[in-house]
Amino acid sequence: MYTLYSMQRSGNCYKVRLLLAQLHIPYRLVEVDILRGETRTPEFLAMNPNGRVPLLEVAPGRYLAESNAILWYVGSGTPLAPDDRIERAEALQWMFFEQHSLEPHLGAARFWLTMVKGGRELQRHALEEWMEHGYRALGVMEQHLATHDFFVAGRYTIADIALYAYTHVAHESDFDLTGFPAIRAWLKRVVEQPGYIGIDHRTQSMAIAE
Repeated sequence: MYTLYSMQRSGNCYKVRLLLAQLHIPYRLVEVDILRGETRTPEFLAMNPNGRVPLLEVAPGRYLAESNAILWYVGSGTPLAPDDRIERAEALQWMFFEQHSLEPHLGAARFWLTMVKGGRELQRHALEEWMEHGYRALGVMEQHLATHDFFVAGRYTIADIALYAYTHVAHESDFDLTGFPAIRAWLKRVVEQPGYIGIDHRTQSMAIAE
């Protein structure tokens, strides 16, 4: 059984929990609080020297980090991970886009504005740049979704999961999606997918890290 080290409010961790839920894959969940330094302990750094979650133990003593790499590992061989060569490359293209153009801005804004006390004041100098680049990324997504129901292969895939994680909570960090009707319609389609769980859903088997 997998063990997932995760932080409940993290969008990157949510991606993995959502995929596991939709594939009905059982796993043990260990909640880790990055704000309390729980990813910087010697024990955690021995598992992931980068000191970040999510982290998936795929076999005893073998760990896989980086949310989108985990999505590919878990999703491979299922309809949620395209097998066709070009569709697989297109999924990777959007997942690279998510980590390079979307998450660094929407994710950073959400972290500082909603999780860190006084974060808005501490990062006031960065907010304008986050908003500018975040809206630019949302514009790219809007243009694509204006003519596509999903991002790749004409169906829901792990590329949608990757992009959904921070987009659906963009309002929490001052992003206004009113002017993005195609994105808002896509968000509704994602919610309608079988096995969907929200970011606040808590797994009953959760084990709290000491």
